[in-house]
Amino acid sequence: MPHRAHLFSLRIADAFRSTCLEKSYTKTLFTKDLMAGITVGIIAIPLAMALAIASGVPPQYGLYTAFIAGFIIALTGGSRFSISGPTAAFVVILYPIAQRYGLGGLLIATVMSGFTLILLAYLRLGRFIEYIPEPVTLGFTGGIAIVIATLQVKDFFGLSIEQMPEHYTEKLAFLIHALPEFHWPSLLIAAVTLFVMLIWRKLGSAIPPHLPAVITGSLLAILFNYYGLDVDTIGSRFSYLLEDGSTGTGIPPYLPEFQWPWLQANAEGDAIGLSWTLIQDLLPAAFAIAMLGAIESLLCAVVLDGMTNTRHSANSELMGQGIGNIITPFFGGITATAALARSAANFKSGAHSPVAAMIHAVVVLLGLVVLAPILAYMPMPAMAALLLMVAWNMSEAPKAVHLVKTAPQGDLWVFFTCLSLTVLFDMVIAITAGILLAALLFMKEIAEMTKVSDISLNKRLVNIDLPEGWQVYKINGPLFFAAAERIFSELAELSKDAKGIVLYMDGVPILDAGGLAAMQQLIKRCKHHNTQLWFADFQFQPLKTLARAKMQPIDNLTQYYPTLAVALDALSEHRTDQS
Repeated sequence: MPHRAHLFSLRIADAFRSTCLEKSYTKTLFTKDLMAGITVGIIAIPLAMALAIASGVPPQYGLYTAFIAGFIIALTGGSRFSISGPTAAFVVILYPIAQRYGLGGLLIATVMSGFTLILLAYLRLGRFIEYIPEPVTLGFTGGIAIVIATLQVKDFFGLSIEQMPEHYTEKLAFLIHALPEFHWPSLLIAAVTLFVMLIWRKLGSAIPPHLPAVITGSLLAILFNYYGLDVDTIGSRFSYLLEDGSTGTGIPPYLPEFQWPWLQANAEGDAIGLSWTLIQDLLPAAFAIAMLGAIESLLCAVVLDGMTNTRHSANSELMGQGIGNIITPFFGGITATAALARSAANFKSGAHSPVAAMIHAVVVLLGLVVLAPILAYMPMPAMAALLLMVAWNMSEAPKAVHLVKTAPQGDLWVFFTCLSLTVLFDMVIAITAGILLAALLFMKEIAEMTKVSDISLNKRLVNIDLPEGWQVYKINGPLFFAAAERIFSELAELSKDAKGIVLYMDGVPILDAGGLAAMQQLIKRCKHHNTQLWFADFQFQPLKTLARAKMQPIDNLTQYYPTLAVALDALSEHRTDQS
């Protein structure tokens, strides 16, 4: 099926090769990519910093991620317009890792997730993105948005909290208890930043709303700090060591150096090291990072396909994401995946190929080197307001509300299960439980569709007078384990007082092992009641199942016929022989 080839293909740099090497890439197209890359790069700088802080690490590591992973994934991946870097979805996974294992543990987990993504690509599992139900996606993204928003309350209100509790309910209680002691200058800066973002959207300006909002918040913070109303900024909260041993404030204005992830600091500030025990401890988190990265990047690519009428290579994108997440941690970058908002902005800015994403990475790099002293003035309350807006956009609240209003009850159970488990526990438990619940509810609905009906008096199908004690039943629907036991038990009850039953199987597309076992039980019960059981018109898959099980006719008990008409002719002859 050519229209589904993108779900199965795999080659490194598929998007770059198909747009820049295998087709003519002109100066005009490069100019479009250049302008789009510059635009998205400017957008990405404050977002990358804010998401790094939300993930529990200093802001420069978000910038490292944006320009290293952003460049590598764009070059090696399978989506033309995707912009990769730190994203809000990872916050709920990365923050606990950073708190428990430090930056070193976070980087090791990222490398492990990269290898997992490459394995998924080689197994051609990119196509399975289409099997994740929408209630599951909306549930866990909504849950992540709630957790991110909760984590921003501290900086939004300027609360003096040194260490947050581990569990969500404890965090919530802790924040509510501390809320009366809010810092009004911080709250004012956060509120103004949020207000500017909301108003700017309505102006229809080409400038992204968070840029004027953060600039306004930064100017207010400078004013408040000048008059002694101390507002926390990136410069006051974060520091780094200079070559002469002194301490600098804010973001180091130089490029990251290569360093083994296991030599980075743990939560206590010492080199974390590398051991089998540590790998075992980080394995669940690494798997969660890989699964979320795969889901986020492929969902982003699917949305972009719909916007651009193009096709991404799902497995090539997983390959690119894996390569990026393996290399980036060796230069201090944290976990990266495709970011939908930045990717959509990339396309709307006129991007044609992955070159735009590579230019975006170069712009972030220049921002780190050139703008580091200026970025130190950005206030933490403004960053919190920015992340609140990110969380709102990520929640897709209008879609969630529409789902709640229109979806069947089963989908609502799946949605609220995923949302609550994401908030109270973690995303892996939520997605696993959501998919399992969705699968069970789907099987229940399909099983309930399987029906058995008496067609003995239907002259269009049964054109003979049946012998006394004989009935013809038609089964419609799949006879799998969830439906077969009920259907064949019902037929067993009907067979008690019958001399014989003809089962018309034309409407049965599937017969699995459970259905075969239930069918054999029916044959045994018919033998006990001295009832003959004739089967007619099996479809290909059930017939294949019977052949594999070596099912044979049993004299005076079971017979198999190719069509209902042949079975009825045989029944007429059977009645004649008996008379």
